[in-house]
Amino acid sequence: MLRVDHAGEYGATRIYAGQLAVLRGGSRAAHLVTHMAAQEDRHLARFNQLLAERRVRPTLLQPLWHVGGFALGAVTALISEKAAMACTEAVETEIDLHYAEQLEELRDRDPELSADIRQFQAEELEHRDTAREHGALETPAYPVLSFAIRAICKAAIAVSKKV
Repeated sequence: MLRVDHAGEYGATRIYAGQLAVLRGGSRAAHLVTHMAAQEDRHLARFNQLLAERRVRPTLLQPLWHVGGFALGAVTALISEKAAMACTEAVETEIDLHYAEQLEELRDRDPELSADIRQFQAEELEHRDTAREHGALETPAYPVLSFAIRAICKAAIAVSKKV
């Protein structure tokens, strides 16, 4: 569970890094992404700490998430600011479902981890809602883009559980 969550937060930081490499610094989208990226950095730091404390190794696929996350962020930002928001909306929608499944699985067995996941889930939902408020759903070909990004997220979660 920690390995997957760490991989997801690492991937999110890379997506936002890719978007920020493309978005104009003074744009509204860049401002929003900077705020969301700071929260993802905090999530990643917490999972780094938990991995060390609980002696869990990160996914062996981290180099792939490093490049793939950045590329996904950069490509969507190159398409448009709304496409960058659509990327965030799709990723955060999938992460919300993933965190909900984890909370159901954890129940009362690990209150510390459950509290972290609940807090992070709430922040991910804020990111999703922010993206929606800033044009994610208005992106041309939104259903196709969202479907593809969500499928990538599902695959990354499944693979990170194993590797």
